[in-house]
Amino acid sequence: MSGAFDKSVSTRLALVAKLHRARAAQLLGTIGLHPGQEVILKSLAEEDGRSMTDLALALLVRPPTVTKMVTRLAAQGLVERRGAATDARQALVFLTEQGRARTAEIDEQWKRLEKHTTQGLDDKDRKRLRKLLRRVAGNLAPHKEFAGEEAEDDSESSE
Repeated sequence: MSGAFDKSVSTRLALVAKLHRARAAQLLGTIGLHPGQEVILKSLAEEDGRSMTDLALALLVRPPTVTKMVTRLAAQGLVERRGAATDARQALVFLTEQGRARTAEIDEQWKRLEKHTTQGLDDKDRKRLRKLLRRVAGNLAPHKEFAGEEAEDDSESSE
């Protein structure tokens, strides 16, 4: 590649996203997960008993994609589906004890990924990068909450 295309922010961002996903896949694979599955487990750790629709919105994917992911996680014994108390036709997804334990392993692998990703950046650079990435996400996201503006504290260390 050459010229303006190669030097564009979008091209660089796409390359970084692919490399990051590949490294995440490698690290998550060591604990038996695929990229995206960690988001479901972590979402359920924060708020157990979520609907498939809620999970699809959290992952910015279509409901059939979540159904397939939840089916695979259930086959591993990490989640279970139960009918909602108010409407048995609506399936809610809950973590199992094994799934809850796996979230700690996710945190460990995510720390390794963060360290690898930000190697050579000081705290100021990491803070600035987080801020810039939130802005870019806000530009691209169909839902404002995806940008993480209200959730992230820039004073946190990413160690």
